[in-house]
Amino acid sequence: MNHPSELKYARTHEWVKIEGDLVVTGISDHAQDALGDLVYVEAPEVGQRVTAGEQAGVVESVKTASDIHAPVSGVVVEVNPDLEDDPDFVNDAPYSKGWIYKIKPDNLADVDGLLSSADYEAGL
Repeated sequence: MNHPSELKYARTHEWVKIEGDLVVTGISDHAQDALGDLVYVEAPEVGQRVTAGEQAGVVESVKTASDIHAPVSGVVVEVNPDLEDDPDFVNDAPYSKGWIYKIKPDNLADVDGLLSSADYEAGL
């Protein structure tokens, strides 16, 4: 599995990248591989408040549906518009074209409480 070391990870299989004062998030390579081919991504709505550890959306595959959890608390400021027409970006490029949404976090330092790549992989 591919889990870039520059990213942080939640135990619920979301990844996080800091982009300025925003947190970009998606699901890990491990998660997308376990789900199989994605057919639908339900991202949170722009302006929606999300709470760390709570459900923020859903991904559906040919096998199952799975919740997406917010890795940090804050307000959703952008969702990936490309996923509406092409959800398999999450399968093909989970850490680039497959990002799901961006959060303006209440506290950017909360990212520090997430797992490193090595710690995430050790827990798989």
